[in-house]
Amino acid sequence: MAYYRRAKAALDAFRSLSSKAVPKSPVQESCSRVYSNGSANSAKFSSGFYSYSCISQRLRNSYCNPNFNTAKRYYYVDRYRVQHFRPRGPRKWLQNPRTVFIVVVIGSGAFITLYLGNLETVPYTKRTHFVLLSKAVERQLGESQFQQMKATFKGKILPAIHPDSVRVRLIAKDIIEALQRGLKHETVWSDMGYASTETDFVNEGRAARDTLRALSENSERGKTEGKWHQEDEILDDKWVQQSRKKGQEKGLQSATSHLDGLNWEVLVVNEPVINAFCLPGGKIVVFTGLLEHFRTDAEIATIIGHEVAHAVARHAAEGITKNLWFAILQLILYQFVMPDVVNTMSTLFLRLPFSRKMEMEADYIGLLLIASSGYDPRVAPKVYEKLGQIAGDSKLRDYLSTHPSGKKRAELLAQAKVMEEALAIYREVRAGYGIEGFL
Repeated sequence: MAYYRRAKAALDAFRSLSSKAVPKSPVQESCSRVYSNGSANSAKFSSGFYSYSCISQRLRNSYCNPNFNTAKRYYYVDRYRVQHFRPRGPRKWLQNPRTVFIVVVIGSGAFITLYLGNLETVPYTKRTHFVLLSKAVERQLGESQFQQMKATFKGKILPAIHPDSVRVRLIAKDIIEALQRGLKHETVWSDMGYASTETDFVNEGRAARDTLRALSENSERGKTEGKWHQEDEILDDKWVQQSRKKGQEKGLQSATSHLDGLNWEVLVVNEPVINAFCLPGGKIVVFTGLLEHFRTDAEIATIIGHEVAHAVARHAAEGITKNLWFAILQLILYQFVMPDVVNTMSTLFLRLPFSRKMEMEADYIGLLLIASSGYDPRVAPKVYEKLGQIAGDSKLRDYLSTHPSGKKRAELLAQAKVMEEALAIYREVRAGYGIEGFL
């Protein structure tokens, strides 16, 4: 009997030892099983010990065995048998050189296509500018602003039969016809709103009387025709001739498609404001305050020609595009410099110089327009000088204003080469010959 008991105890011990040496499936939770042939304390100790041994074995296999199926998720071994741990989680696209290269190539191609597809050449100056705003959107903006302006000045817009309305519309009609000749435009534009369909003839001696009248005022500060020579200093408008030379060498064609099919309209507003403007889409607005200070047709034509030149050069659309780039640049600089400093510096060194450059460009194009319309271009310098006197010129105006000072504009036009071109066009028109394609 004692022999039987000893044999059974040995068999049970062998089974227990074999079960510890060969672990069962994890699903059966063999590591935490309590055997019925042992005490509760020994069973808990045995289960805890085996649980720890199982976890340590799995960790050792996952981190130390390079052939383990999950090892590549955490580290890799280089050629020097050095283990490098991989970062867990999804990998960012910036950390993938191939993805970065593809994004850079596609982005660069899209940017270059967008930039080259929106480059345009300004008439006469041949300056190339980038305009992001489409022609249709620009025209819609002009129409919207024109309707808002008519609603704002409702009751103050002069009727079509008013003498000032008739006079301004006839002058504007001359300017638009000159623009059509200057651009060699084949499209026949619609007549001016409320204007007569009859062609306005040029009275003999009208431009000469206007010139003498304008130049007779403040004669001690005025300039005569004999003082305008090519040898005189051309101040800071050298970029115009350089741009024209480069444009002619490259054979650039002026962008004029935005002028196709425009419905030109003119309104005269009874307000004591010394101002006039031309909205995109051919909407010209003149205030009666301007007519009180400038009484001759040549003076009024100079101002209207300047405003029409803004529309010809698409300065409004270019200004919107420039402001977009300026805003992006300011947002970048805000991260390093105080916002007040950034706003002040961008205004002084970016926005204002760009605005004065556009005004100068409009002066030159407008000068050619009035010359082709039969108005004496020598009146223009005196008009801008008079505008400066009314606005109150100062030396700081050339740096702190959107427009150059009236005196400086007068000096530029009087001495620039464009004055000689305008005078040549004016003499041909006076002699009965029309010059086309001068823009």
